[in-house]
Amino acid sequence: MAEAKKQNFMYGAAILAAGVVVMKILGAIYKIPLQNILGDTGYGYFFAAYSIYNVLLTISTAGLPVALSRMISEANTLRRPQQARRTFRIALVTLLVLGAAMSLLMFLFPTDMAILMVHQPAVSQCVFALSPAVLLVCLTSAFRGYIQGHGNMTPTTVSQVLEVLVKVIVGLALAMWMTRRHMSLPLRSAGAIFGVSAGALAALAYILFRYLRSYRANAIAEAREGFDRPDPVGATLWQFVRVGAVITLGASVMSLISLIDTNLIERQLPHVPGIGPALANELYGCYSAMQTLYNLPASFVTPMTISVVPAIAAAAARRDAGEVGNITESGLRISAVVAMPMGVGLGVLSRPIVRVLYPMTNPVGPALLSALSVASIFVCIALVTNAILQASGAERLPVLSMIAGGAVKIGANLMLVGRPEINIMGAAIGTIACYAVICVMNCFFIYRRLEVKPNFARAFLRPLLSAAVMGAAAWAVYGLLSRLLRVDFAPSRLPMLLAMCAAIGAAVVVYLVMVIVTSSVTMEDMKLIPKGEKIAKILHIR
Repeated sequence: MAEAKKQNFMYGAAILAAGVVVMKILGAIYKIPLQNILGDTGYGYFFAAYSIYNVLLTISTAGLPVALSRMISEANTLRRPQQARRTFRIALVTLLVLGAAMSLLMFLFPTDMAILMVHQPAVSQCVFALSPAVLLVCLTSAFRGYIQGHGNMTPTTVSQVLEVLVKVIVGLALAMWMTRRHMSLPLRSAGAIFGVSAGALAALAYILFRYLRSYRANAIAEAREGFDRPDPVGATLWQFVRVGAVITLGASVMSLISLIDTNLIERQLPHVPGIGPALANELYGCYSAMQTLYNLPASFVTPMTISVVPAIAAAAARRDAGEVGNITESGLRISAVVAMPMGVGLGVLSRPIVRVLYPMTNPVGPALLSALSVASIFVCIALVTNAILQASGAERLPVLSMIAGGAVKIGANLMLVGRPEINIMGAAIGTIACYAVICVMNCFFIYRRLEVKPNFARAFLRPLLSAAVMGAAAWAVYGLLSRLLRVDFAPSRLPMLLAMCAAIGAAVVVYLVMVIVTSSVTMEDMKLIPKGEKIAKILHIR
């Protein structure tokens, strides 16, 4: 089982992060031209349907694969191969039943769900096109969770890249073909979103192949040779469902809040004086496009959350409080090092980013992205702290923080979106407040829960200082070049693109220097990632 060898959590996170880079490039190839093909209104249909899909997918897969990864890691640490095999089989059946039920619901009642959940009947065709994806992703997540529980993140990465690649090819091809045939906008949006289902099928085919090739025979052999007696089926199922349900509940809160966010915007905006239904759809489509950019930092931090769960679960199973504390602080620090510069960069360069990528979107786009860039940092910290609490056996605590944050989000929407002078910006402000509350509560829970306390100041302040200096450099470089190139008077976007790229290049250099100067990343951190020691020597990290 050479290719299924165990990786330390940072090594696994690095492999997943490398996959994220590829997926984000492919995702940009997908979503940016898609928004330009469909327009703000068509992209709003796409995003609204995806919100419905995301709620059902979260119910099915948000918690159970995490619980599976945690339980497999614990069983392997305690040398219980028969228990690991029983856990996987129970998880696979459970996810199959859940996925089939959710897919059937979308397949049979797409119009009812579109009206009930997002108040848009036109979204029904998109919901129908997404219906196979839930079942396919559920099955894929079972195999991913099993393999991740063995500490191997490579198959997950490859399957995710393949999933996005197929989604891009199928989705864009259908959207362009339907546009040339002058089909209706809802139908074109449905064709674009069908790429998600096609990508899910490709990912399942690959991950199943890897499981059969590298894990199934070994698992059977280890279980036969193992001397452990597995827990009863009922007890294993109860533990799996109990842990998974609590994690799912927490994740479902945020998906539900996102859906309520969509619903409140759709209901409030058309009635705001001076806006009306047509402009409301356009503003929501613009908000949806900005959310695509704001989610970018979180996708680079998600690998840390996936990798940290089995690592902390294994250390907790050994009752090694020191190792749990070390992994926690390292995970927080590396996540901050990744998230903060991306959030600051999106905020400082929001105008050129939006104008280059989405030239046809509503003028409020840059202001929305600036606000959401602040929220993106809190989102990243919330994701990591949620994973730490879930892995350490405190999976109920993130539920409390997310309910509190969700309540703040709904309250902010109700108070702000309906005000003419704020309108759609109220949704972005509510997102900042929501995730700030979650972060503060989660950090408090971690401090109270863990025996060895992480140093939050060391984890967050140094990356924040580095990101602030980087942001100032990016702002100065872009401002200078935009004047020299006369960006505001140029007939094309090329001068703005050149100024933006130069500012990003300067920001990368300044941030690398600041990370070294402030010791935001240590040699011990670098030793945990592939080729880390060599990179550390080149960058003079001690």
